[in-house]
Amino acid sequence: MSAILGAVFIGLMVIGTPIAFAMLIAGLVAVWLKPGLPALVVVQNLFSGLDSFPLLAIPFFILAAELMSGGALTDVLLKFAARLVGRRRGGLGHANILTLTFFSGISGSALADAAGPGAMLIRMMRQAGYKDAYAAALTASTAIVGPIIPPSIIMIIYALTDNSVTVTGLFLAGVVPGLLIALALAIVNHMVSVRRDYRSRADLLDPSPLLRLFWRALPALLLPFIILGGIHLGIFTPTEASAAAVLYALLVGRFVYGTLKFSMLPDILFRTALMTASILFIVATSAVFAWVLTVGQIPQQVAGWIAGMHLEPWQLLLAVNVLLLIVGIFIEPLPGVMIMVPILGPLADAAGLNPLHFAIVVIVNLTLGMVTPPVGGLLFVTSIVSGVKMGPMVREMKPMLLALLAVLLLLTYVPALSTWLPGVLGYRN
Repeated sequence: MSAILGAVFIGLMVIGTPIAFAMLIAGLVAVWLKPGLPALVVVQNLFSGLDSFPLLAIPFFILAAELMSGGALTDVLLKFAARLVGRRRGGLGHANILTLTFFSGISGSALADAAGPGAMLIRMMRQAGYKDAYAAALTASTAIVGPIIPPSIIMIIYALTDNSVTVTGLFLAGVVPGLLIALALAIVNHMVSVRRDYRSRADLLDPSPLLRLFWRALPALLLPFIILGGIHLGIFTPTEASAAAVLYALLVGRFVYGTLKFSMLPDILFRTALMTASILFIVATSAVFAWVLTVGQIPQQVAGWIAGMHLEPWQLLLAVNVLLLIVGIFIEPLPGVMIMVPILGPLADAAGLNPLHFAIVVIVNLTLGMVTPPVGGLLFVTSIVSGVKMGPMVREMKPMLLALLAVLLLLTYVPALSTWLPGVLGYRN
């Protein structure tokens, strides 16, 4: 059964089948060829995979991001970030990193960050004299902060897959790692800008006083703090926080910025429904795939094989890093979490690893796969919105990938970077 599942899944992936359909078809074939298993269990698992109250947070967080974007959020954050750091050497590169870091606290999606504000940032950097390929590479690399800084769709799915962690704990655990990634990319941008003499252009910066731009950006910047603060104070649960974020985004876009028109709502709701449907379809088909893996006792076999190697915790973490970096090249983070966490989670527990620390290592690993050629989804999205071919963009990304791997190594062997903030606020998982 496991051999059939793996062979069909890999074969479908090789011919370019979307991963959700690859998992569903592989699960169907494996069940169909297994005597005594009715095909009805596939349908049952499709529905049971979505029968979870916390999943309601996904459409609400997506809708909140769409509403804030419709309310001139991208333009406001970009002007503030460019005015704050844009006058320095490589300033628009730093503005790119800062803007996407701000936006990651709202969208929770790397692809949304790259396709939305990322496209605007690439155009500005191009006008300032940056190489097109470099601007696209920096945007794609920075967009991976989206799923790491809360709110994060991947973290919601992870918490549903592994009961040893909570959504709130994961949200808090992702703050420091996300900021570390942004800092590492800012260092790379500074070094490249000095070498290539990328300078700022005053005509591309808003001449308004910094304080005025900050005041205008403040309502948008407050959204992540409202979400985390409300959860921490017990005002609402993570799922309720997503609904509160929608209300806040609607009020800010309509009455504070005044750019969100009610005539825009049908398009916003359509985009939200489309993105939600694609994500939840992946979740549902992942549940089928994971069920077949469990029935085939693949997690137990892998766990027994690795346990038989008697690895030390640091060796296990290294092995997990290598495995997930390879898996992340071919599989998107959401299905990657659904497939790999049931296999690796028990190993981490047996090794005595902190579940929050291990979760961040897994999430960062799989997210890095989005910018790792040849399959990285962020590479394709950024290439499309920027008009830059994949080859030049990947070549420009080499120092950024090294910086991202350095941060991953730091997060792997310094658990406090992930566990400190949740611990300070009283969350142990």
